[in-house]
Amino acid sequence: MEGEVANDASVPSRIELEEWRGSSSAKLSRTAVLAADSSSISLTRYGSRWNEVRRKVMEAFVPEGYPGSVTPDYLPFQVWDSLQGLSTYIRSMLSTQALLSAIGVGEKSATVIGATFQWFLRDFTGMLGGILFTFYQGSNLDSNAKMWRLVADFMNDLGMLMDLVSPLFPSALIAIVCFGSLSRSFTGVASGATRAALTQHFSLENNAADISAKEGSQETLATMMGMATGMLLAHVTRGHPVAVWMSFLLLTLFHMYANYRAVRCLSLKTLNDERSSLLLQHFMETGQVLSPQQVSGMEHVFPAWLWSWSSSSVDTLYRHITLGVKVSSLKHSDIMELVGSASLHYKKVNYLLLERGGHIQVIIHKQSTPQDILQSFIHALVIVKLLDNKAKAVHIESRQWMDEHYTVFLTKLHSAGWLTERLLSHSIVWRAHWVHDLSDEKIN
Repeated sequence: MEGEVANDASVPSRIELEEWRGSSSAKLSRTAVLAADSSSISLTRYGSRWNEVRRKVMEAFVPEGYPGSVTPDYLPFQVWDSLQGLSTYIRSMLSTQALLSAIGVGEKSATVIGATFQWFLRDFTGMLGGILFTFYQGSNLDSNAKMWRLVADFMNDLGMLMDLVSPLFPSALIAIVCFGSLSRSFTGVASGATRAALTQHFSLENNAADISAKEGSQETLATMMGMATGMLLAHVTRGHPVAVWMSFLLLTLFHMYANYRAVRCLSLKTLNDERSSLLLQHFMETGQVLSPQQVSGMEHVFPAWLWSWSSSSVDTLYRHITLGVKVSSLKHSDIMELVGSASLHYKKVNYLLLERGGHIQVIIHKQSTPQDILQSFIHALVIVKLLDNKAKAVHIESRQWMDEHYTVFLTKLHSAGWLTERLLSHSIVWRAHWVHDLSDEKIN
């Protein structure tokens, strides 16, 4: 009995419990304090009702743990992306109205079977175009996510424009409608693929699924707002073709601007051809590496043919490199040079480099790893840079540079936040095998 009394005496007569909310220990906020004693209990809440409502609304549209669970460029990108999406849905009401008018909706002379056939042919062309685009460009979407994001939305603009002009050329209706559907099919493939790459980039806590789900909520909200505004605009401009075209063109210009601002907000940390070129160029000149934010402001976001004519050799080092060369396409003189350089310069690596007229051809060994491919590309960039500096023994000098600086270069890249596990490039489908043997050197 005495032991029980002692235990009872040790029980505190009052206790306070604090309630905290947050998805991580660094982002907790106190929401309530509960105090209780043997005779009463009290609850004190912190924060207003408005803050609670706002928080619940935000949870439907931003990832859990925001902003700590995503990269800093997530919010500006999503703002501009939502604005361009809003513009798209408003314009879609105008273009769809024009398309329905073109195929005869509302016309007494129009037949159901005729309109159905035209709509079927439109969808069929789009499906076929999506398959063909995936076949030819599917492997390049990851490495140039920014550029393809812009291209996708430009093709969507082109598709909407075709729908809008379709009533003006009834004799070419089928061709115009199919071309517009073809353009939008490119948009679907490129936009979906690049979105997946960007979702992985934004994810800091393995929350790609949550980011993707909240992206869907944001897009749904933009769709609802765009459809309502688009229907109102279509009603106001009905029967006024000049007003329709002015509205469409102004919204298209805003759409293109918003897309440009969106991709410019991105600071991708993966290494592709151009980012590797910019990083190596700066490192060879200063011994330091640029941050992802610095490189983001330097890299191009438009297709190469729009800017290549005005670019300096600094920006286009990577354009002098062909990665994954088919050995059966090489000349006899190229093979003889490779036989010698394989043992002299590339005996310890799983690639061979062949220089011809300032262009570097990279032959990848069939047992090469992603790290080997990255190293081969950096080595090729070093040769291009040495050629630009009028070096003569480029294979010897480049090998010395790689032996002395490559490991340091990768270490500094990793410290600056870059992902150095692999090079994002097109799929390498051609590889080779060779044996280093002075008595019987051969390349298969």
